[in-house]
Amino acid sequence: MVAVETGGITVSSGMKMRAAMALAVVADILQMALFPLFIEGGVSPVDDVLDLAMAGILTYLLGWHWEFAPSFIGKLVPGVDFVPLWSLAVGNVWRKSKHIEANEPSRYPAPVIEGEPVRRK
Repeated sequence: MVAVETGGITVSSGMKMRAAMALAVVADILQMALFPLFIEGGVSPVDDVLDLAMAGILTYLLGWHWEFAPSFIGKLVPGVDFVPLWSLAVGNVWRKSKHIEANEPSRYPAPVIEGEPVRRK
């Protein structure tokens, strides 16, 4: 894991990804299970504030990714709140980051040992 320095506290990128996923799951559960019980649908300011907060928090934790735009805009369509778009967006960011890590060369290459191979007779 790569350590990221933020104001004197070292936070690993893996910890940020786990925090982002946990917040995305909580936001999706709130929007699917709790908000429809007592707050009216797409015109709900509480739902909009939660979406704005999630977009800001996820961008702070993971940086800007295009996956967040459909998640934010999709919440404006009635009935789409029942799809866990924030969790799907963070999952896709994680998948892409793993794909990029696998394709880039290692930062710490293995030591090269020069010489002839030992052959036993």
